[in-house]
Amino acid sequence: MASAASVSSLAEEVTCPICQATLREPVTIDCGHNFCRGCLARYCEGRGAGPPGCPLCKEPFRARALRPNWQLAGVVEHIERLQPGAAPGPAEEACAQHGEKLYFFCEDDEAQLCVVCREAGLHGAHTVRFLEAAAEPYREQIQKCLVNLRKEREEIQEIQSRENKRIQVLLTQVATKRQQVMSEFAHLSQFLEEQRGILLAQLEKLDGDILEQQEEFDRLVAGEICRFSTLIEELEEKSERPASELLTDIRSTLIRCETRKCRKPEAVSPELGQQIRDFPRRALPLQREVKSFLEKLCFELDYEPAHISLDPQTSHPKLLLSEDHQRARFSYKWQISPDSPQRFDRATCVLALRGFTGGRHTWVVSVDLAHGGSCTVGVASGDVQRKGELRLRPEAGVWAVRLAWGFVSALGSFPTRLALEEQPRQLRVSLDYEVGWVTFCNAVTQEHIYTFTASFTREVFPFFGVWGRGSGFSLSYEGAA
Repeated sequence: MASAASVSSLAEEVTCPICQATLREPVTIDCGHNFCRGCLARYCEGRGAGPPGCPLCKEPFRARALRPNWQLAGVVEHIERLQPGAAPGPAEEACAQHGEKLYFFCEDDEAQLCVVCREAGLHGAHTVRFLEAAAEPYREQIQKCLVNLRKEREEIQEIQSRENKRIQVLLTQVATKRQQVMSEFAHLSQFLEEQRGILLAQLEKLDGDILEQQEEFDRLVAGEICRFSTLIEELEEKSERPASELLTDIRSTLIRCETRKCRKPEAVSPELGQQIRDFPRRALPLQREVKSFLEKLCFELDYEPAHISLDPQTSHPKLLLSEDHQRARFSYKWQISPDSPQRFDRATCVLALRGFTGGRHTWVVSVDLAHGGSCTVGVASGDVQRKGELRLRPEAGVWAVRLAWGFVSALGSFPTRLALEEQPRQLRVSLDYEVGWVTFCNAVTQEHIYTFTASFTREVFPFFGVWGRGSGFSLSYEGAA
């Protein structure tokens, strides 16, 4: 067994001239001197043009042609094992087959090797590198993966935060709707109670009128029965008398009986009967009030009406706007419109005069299309592109649908033709800014058409576009109530 002195002497022989410590990943340069790979790499850093010189003999060497000294690495390994306390520590794994320290990594087999494994010949044709050198590119790959994973995690966290805010907004809206429902039904309950009292009082009066006319009818009928009973008794008595008495005043008696006409009273007067028949009409105000209540309730549970007008400063010159800025029609004749940064110059579009930065709003657009014409309706970001070609898609700040002759399309990242029961003539657009919903439906049939989901951070404006001679649109408020 080697003595401590011989081991110490060998340790001095395997000392790096640069760091004065035991060689780590020893490499040999052109002049034959050995150094730690890391020390030599740091030594070469910052050198000027031309090959660097050996730290010992100053002989030039090629920095890219460093040769790993496997034998010397094995000697270092043995020396470290012979020194006291040189057994592999907890962080230094040993080769399971040879018990030697793991120095190398085979790229082909993805296996960690000791000096014995490396010299055994099984990996002779493989790419073998020192562990740290082999680990470095993988560290770089890991760092790239970490960057991407952290970025994706941040995106998921942003989505989580946005969706949680959206949920809170929805919960607040539901609480508000609950209060609205309770309030409206309280008013309705009070109104119904009042109407119930009024209608019952009217029915009570009709009931009294009927009983009063029944008494009058019974009195008249009793009088008529009494008179007819008297005549009947008189004739019965007359018929039983002798002929001489029977013939006395017989003609006047018969004439009096024959000319006696029966009065046929009515139990209910025509006027009272008409009042009874007309009574359901007295409930018409109640019916109208309940209908109005339901419409108001449904609307208040939905969105606030947005009374909007078109902004002539943004209108394309081919759009002819009405004086009240409530209608627009396509015209091949260019209008005299001074150019400005706000005006669309390629897309025949126009924005509303005012936008929204919050809240829930709805408006209705009546569309009038000529053959081959089309109309685009939706919302757009305030910084939407006004000059040049405008891409009608959410990525460009436009959330809209297009009504064309015979079909309707949702203008998403890829336009999607929608299957609808009927072509809408009136389109309701509803915006929920906080939740991020842009909803379209048929304002007449209430058929849902499409809903965009977005995350609004800037002001958005009602957006309109029309194309085709004779085609146009108008802002309508009848469908919004």
